[in-house]
Amino acid sequence: MSVNSYEKFHLKEVINASGKMTMLGVSKVSDKVLEAQRFGGQHFFEIDELMMQTGKYLADLLKVEDAHIVSSASAGIAQSVAGLIGQGSLQHVYHPYSDAISRREIIIPKGHNVDYGTPVEVMVAQGGGQVVEAGYANICLPEHIEMMISEETSAILYIKSHHTVQKSMLSVKEAVEVAHKHQLPLIVDAAAEEDLFTYTALGADLVIYSGGKAINGPSSGLVIGKKPYIEWIRLQGKGIGRAMKIGKDNILGFVRALEEYIEKGTETGESMKKRLMPFISSLNNIQNIDAKIVQDSAGRDIYRASVKIGGEKIAKEVIHEQKLKSPAIYTREYQANNGIIEYDIRAVNEEEMKKIVQRLSEIMHG
Repeated sequence: MSVNSYEKFHLKEVINASGKMTMLGVSKVSDKVLEAQRFGGQHFFEIDELMMQTGKYLADLLKVEDAHIVSSASAGIAQSVAGLIGQGSLQHVYHPYSDAISRREIIIPKGHNVDYGTPVEVMVAQGGGQVVEAGYANICLPEHIEMMISEETSAILYIKSHHTVQKSMLSVKEAVEVAHKHQLPLIVDAAAEEDLFTYTALGADLVIYSGGKAINGPSSGLVIGKKPYIEWIRLQGKGIGRAMKIGKDNILGFVRALEEYIEKGTETGESMKKRLMPFISSLNNIQNIDAKIVQDSAGRDIYRASVKIGGEKIAKEVIHEQKLKSPAIYTREYQANNGIIEYDIRAVNEEEMKKIVQRLSEIMHG
């Protein structure tokens, strides 16, 4: 009998009811993705040619000028910033932080300068950029972006994410208009977004996706957009991109995952609501719990179980206790201060939902 990795390394099993989170390994990949990774792992390639040809193939699928696979969406930010600052200069590639390099400013709405596991500004700095915040924490209009544009501006960065401030922020379309009015490129970080076509159709010059989130691929990322800019990013493989390189197995695995994503799409909101209904009903049978279905706060077609903790228990305590035993249950904790725990079921099956209900019942009746 073979020993699995949970047993070999003395690890707890995990029920991931928090969503596509990096700290839990992001996503489960399909058998066909694993097959593609296996082929990549067991064969040799001219890596530069592999990167070029997979990029061309994905660009055709996504109807964009060019595409480049990177190790993660974070690497996509850093290398996009570096590429747009250096503009194909080998001097910049080899000396990315030299004082001789100018035009380092990257403008970002203040409400978009968030920590998603690391601060956005850390990835900008990795690429040799300097963050310039526009607007305020609760509002950023097109004119706020324009106020900050100077001769040192290299690009505008827009973060499309549930982590950012959602209200009173300029739209991607408005950001495109401001950027192009001033002959500047717009980078859209859409790491966890499900729409692979809208942002480039709106005119964004570079769009960044995580391979492991909505696309359900291995650890990877993708940058798509204007061909000259992608070529500048590809050049970063000789510079900072060397420390962020992606393996041949994950390149091929990501391509297969994206093919499957385009063919099949992702689970619909209606399907999530249907799967949630018996789960919600079971949760509401537990004393001092009030459960309901809620939509994603950023307006995405994602539905979750929102559980209000009552009685003497505190939500933060319940969250902690759910992680202590195996399987450890991880949830969305953003509203814990309000006594609410959210359960994202995209990677949770029916059997795991029963285990969540059982554990909550034990905790609440403890």
